[in-house]
Amino acid sequence: MSKLSYKTVSANKETANKEWLVVDADGQTLGRLASKVAMLIRGKYKPNYTPHVDCGDNVVVINAEKINLTGKKWTDKSYIRHTGYPGGQRSLTATEMFEKDPTRLVEKAVKGMLPKNKLGSALYRNLYVYAGAEHNQEAQSPKALNLNDLR
Repeated sequence: MSKLSYKTVSANKETANKEWLVVDADGQTLGRLASKVAMLIRGKYKPNYTPHVDCGDNVVVINAEKINLTGKKWTDKSYIRHTGYPGGQRSLTATEMFEKDPTRLVEKAVKGMLPKNKLGSALYRNLYVYAGAEHNQEAQSPKALNLNDLR
């Protein structure tokens, strides 16, 4: 057999069929929601997934203020950052961060599950998180998606 009867299909920016999806975070556990959203943004649920290409969907997460954390994570989980100056390490608990901006918990959780490179930065721009049920992406006519149907 000198020739293959099939050809490996690799997606690129032109052939990727990107969709708009709406995910409701009401009653969802933060980490489980974030991992499924990260896989949707990455495109891993699609048959033409290509690791080095942005072939995932644009995801709109609504009701981010109704997210759940299990155990004592509301008080014990800490988010650490550094100002860049000596002694500039700052930390916030999940409760403090949630009070400042409820969408930031979901954003940080999803961003931590994306690749740490230029592709990950480009993929992160496909995430839109809103605290309430209203969102600004009505013009794109996104499809509602139930995360419990995904595995």
